[in-house]
Amino acid sequence: MSITTRQRVAVTGLGVVSSIGTGVADYTAGLRTGRDGARPISVFDTEGFAHRVGCEVVGFEPERWVTAQPVENLGRAAQFSVAAARMAADDAGLDADPGRAMVCLGTTDGGGDAGERIAEHVVRDSDIPAELPRRVPAGSLGVAVARELGLSDVDISTVATACAAGNYAIGNGFDAIASGDVDVALCGGADAMCRMTFTGFYRLGAVDPERCRPFDVNRAGILTGEGAGVLVLEPLDHALARGARIYAEVLGYGLNCDAGHPVAPDRDSVAACMRLALDDAGVTPDRVDLISAHGTGTKANDTTECGAIHDVFGDRPPRTVSVKSMLGHTMGAASALSAIACALAITEGFVPPTINHVETDPACAIDCVPNESVPAELSVVQNNALAFGGNNSVVLFGRYG
Repeated sequence: MSITTRQRVAVTGLGVVSSIGTGVADYTAGLRTGRDGARPISVFDTEGFAHRVGCEVVGFEPERWVTAQPVENLGRAAQFSVAAARMAADDAGLDADPGRAMVCLGTTDGGGDAGERIAEHVVRDSDIPAELPRRVPAGSLGVAVARELGLSDVDISTVATACAAGNYAIGNGFDAIASGDVDVALCGGADAMCRMTFTGFYRLGAVDPERCRPFDVNRAGILTGEGAGVLVLEPLDHALARGARIYAEVLGYGLNCDAGHPVAPDRDSVAACMRLALDDAGVTPDRVDLISAHGTGTKANDTTECGAIHDVFGDRPPRTVSVKSMLGHTMGAASALSAIACALAITEGFVPPTINHVETDPACAIDCVPNESVPAELSVVQNNALAFGGNNSVVLFGRYG
């Protein structure tokens, strides 16, 4: 479908569960003030690890959000998904029957956290049969959302492209709305912290002992995090007709997969994905005011991504920030939470900072807006997401009006 014939797509609702704030207001305040979500991990046993810091969600009360199904039947990631979706639907003012709907969520671990708890109970409690599954299907995240919202005419899907999955889900929702296949789409991503993922990054030597420091010359790796972000997408003309608040437009997106290396990003492939997104959105590089980078804080990711940004945008790229400095790496939720940050930056008129920053690595050579947010009028914001296996996804958001 050409840009001229597809429907324009508006973002009309946002839902957030994160280590720096739950709900749009608290999350916005966290982004604006540079709140740091890092704290000692408590959701799983960290005995035996030399360092045990992560960006864990605290004070979360699932019973507040999960009311249409037994909360104990849902793993932590599914609880986050339901909460974020409920917030987004309420924020958008969706009707009880919104018409043809889509629920598309990205994830890395899916129900991995719940599976770990089941396995622990199997070991400790002989009354629980050993044949219980060690993992909960990732598809249960979307099913839980549809069940909670009472959606009947709904397409449910899960995207498992690891750390780029949230952007993939937003792209799927964008296509479905732009083509007229659905009337409303709830898209985003969710993951809960689990020992398996933490151990994997720990064994790779990719976990910072204390804080996440993207683009800093002394950066030492990621902090694992958790949470969920859900965006409500609908046709722009429908949103205007019903008087909905419009946070931003989704202008277009790009996806590619180079499959060049299990964990190392490829500079040319990342640059190609950004160009695909710009072309799809009909946006030239000079119109982009801000890039929300993947920005993990690892040596390889940051230099590769910044190199690709220079390849596309030249010697003076837009401000390039990493909200992972605050949120940690929330895996499948990462690019969804970053997308919400993009929409809020446009609506609220500010650039979130890259915190924990002392000195920019010359190999990155970008303005990462260190430590303090700055006011800004933003028209176009780019959201980057890079995942293991060479899965890249980039989404462009624009100001409406």
